[in-house]
Amino acid sequence: MSQAHTLDTSPEGSQGTIVAERNFGSMSILAPLRWSLVVIFVWFGCMKFTGYEAQGIAPLIANSPVMSWMHTLFGIEGASRAIGVLELSTAAALAAGAFVPQFSALGAAMSTATYLITLTFFISTPGVFEPSLGGFPAISAGTGQFLLKDLVLLAASVTLLLASRARLPK
Repeated sequence: MSQAHTLDTSPEGSQGTIVAERNFGSMSILAPLRWSLVVIFVWFGCMKFTGYEAQGIAPLIANSPVMSWMHTLFGIEGASRAIGVLELSTAAALAAGAFVPQFSALGAAMSTATYLITLTFFISTPGVFEPSLGGFPAISAGTGQFLLKDLVLLAASVTLLLASRARLPK
């Protein structure tokens, strides 16, 4: 068994990257997180190349202090395609991370960054909170509930990122 596939639980172990699901024991249960994120990023990434999706995400991008520059630089469809390229790159890094340890942390970090950014849409996008129910904390059935799922996707991403930083044997 190679060193990259075992965990050193001693406090004096050195820090390094590993592939979470290739470990033994309880860490192997992380594989479903990785592969479900891969499916999500492939699916969403491919959708970004359609006019339907470009128009669908346009209000999120336009109101985002983090991403609004993309419409100015690339236009609505160009911004959507650029995001699609980033999402497909994230999927590739996550998938490669199951086999190449260096990509494990990269893919998880890219995924984490994605969901940190999309969760800022809660603050910047009009219509997230439902005024007929008194506003915050009541979220809208459309945009609000769509964005809320990113909280669990962020948790999955952070879990993979933390697992990729587990201790390696000396």
